[in-house]
Amino acid sequence: MGTQSIMFQGTASDSGKSWVAAGLCRILKNRGLKVAPFKSQNMALNSYITADGKEMGRAQVFQAEAAGVAPDVRMNPLLLKPSTDKESQVVFMGKVLTDMTAVEYQNHKMALKDRVLATYRSLAAENDVMVLEGAGSPAEINLDTKGLVNMGMAEMAHAPVILVADIDKGGMYASIYGTIKLLPEEDQKRLKGIIVNKFRGDASLLKPGNDMIEELTGVPVIGVIPMTDVDLDEEDSVALERKSRVMDTTKDLDVAVMALQKLSNFTDFHSLEIQPDVSVRYVVKPEDLGNPDLLILPGSKNTNEDMAYLREHGFVSEIQALHERKTQIVGICGGYQMLGSKLHDPNHVESDITDQDGLQLLDIQTTFTGEKTTTQAIAQHAGTDLHGYEIHMGETSLGVNASPFSTIIENNGQPEDRLDGAVNADGSVWGTYLHGIFDNTAWTRQLLDQLRVAKGLQPLHAKNETMAEYKEAQYEKLAKIVEENVDMAKIDDILAASDVDYRK
Repeated sequence: MGTQSIMFQGTASDSGKSWVAAGLCRILKNRGLKVAPFKSQNMALNSYITADGKEMGRAQVFQAEAAGVAPDVRMNPLLLKPSTDKESQVVFMGKVLTDMTAVEYQNHKMALKDRVLATYRSLAAENDVMVLEGAGSPAEINLDTKGLVNMGMAEMAHAPVILVADIDKGGMYASIYGTIKLLPEEDQKRLKGIIVNKFRGDASLLKPGNDMIEELTGVPVIGVIPMTDVDLDEEDSVALERKSRVMDTTKDLDVAVMALQKLSNFTDFHSLEIQPDVSVRYVVKPEDLGNPDLLILPGSKNTNEDMAYLREHGFVSEIQALHERKTQIVGICGGYQMLGSKLHDPNHVESDITDQDGLQLLDIQTTFTGEKTTTQAIAQHAGTDLHGYEIHMGETSLGVNASPFSTIIENNGQPEDRLDGAVNADGSVWGTYLHGIFDNTAWTRQLLDQLRVAKGLQPLHAKNETMAEYKEAQYEKLAKIVEENVDMAKIDDILAASDVDYRK
């Protein structure tokens, strides 16, 4: 027996193919199979750092967790991180390759084809099943529809394809028919099934439509997955549109996150969103800042442009006013840099802005350099070890009125002694380069209970379920939903027909 494979493609971005793939990864893992996810190319600002300091997309991270294996950069060899409206940072095999415009990348990407295929084959040779994911839609006819993702990757991997359609968007049958019929005939033959996703109601009501779409396209509907409350990390920026803009008044604590234009790694706040007493909301307009108990400036793919955005849209004085009212203000990575007095970009690494003022809330200055820091790290703060990861450009220096927030004691598994972040004199403003800091649940609960006490509330002392434990429960829940609502016998037949021996 060689390696079996299956690929999930979508009628559009955010159709749910990442989740369906994760569900299948867990189902197969529970059968005792060795499974690996794979997506040749991701475009996202949410990323992750592997144990060896490589950067990859988060969808393949949670799919790897669902499969019960460590994230491996081979699972996502190409990552595109938009830095401006026209240009993206191209990350290949976990390290920055270069910055390219969309046109430049379209002209260059096929030069990477052989390297992507070799990466796939090396990973496939180590696994029983490969669960592949496409990107966006396979029928983007303004682009090269083969490319390195979707049908191009399916062809290289000899992978049969399941099309995932999002009924919640409306116009689902038209999107299914249009997607299939815009594909070349040889690609249509690769499609082996359709999964309807995010359905609300009685699935039997879809039977006439499902029968008709099968008759029109020759591709059977093999599953109808209901809308679910499964809670996994989100990768696509489209997911930000679903995030709350207002406080849940049933919760005790109001946490406001600035919805920056280039916001990255909003997965940092997933662990806050699951706390029983916390309402997390994303602030788009200055008048919506209100009086939060905690204001967070998140990471940014372009700190300089996002700082300019805050200034141009009237946020600076409002944030400074919150500081005067002793609101706790926190900055993560790019948000930490913005809290400082100055941002310097002499070589225009991030933008055409050479120098600009920050929010003036921390006595720090940041200079952007071409070198990108990507590392898993352990930091020590007030005697507590905090696990996280760093992804940033630039170096930050502290002035006399700032103290270090923590000390990095381990970097990619190696001992280190390096200062991180900064805090002001009274502790009301602090920042760190450490993404994932709130995933340290015991420490986070202490922080939240301090906010409760400052508000005149009793500490909650909530159960410190780790994020790993929480995610495990969600993966099992997702697997059950997929198994109960998809024809798994057909999935097994599709997999059985896909066997390729990569171990030769």
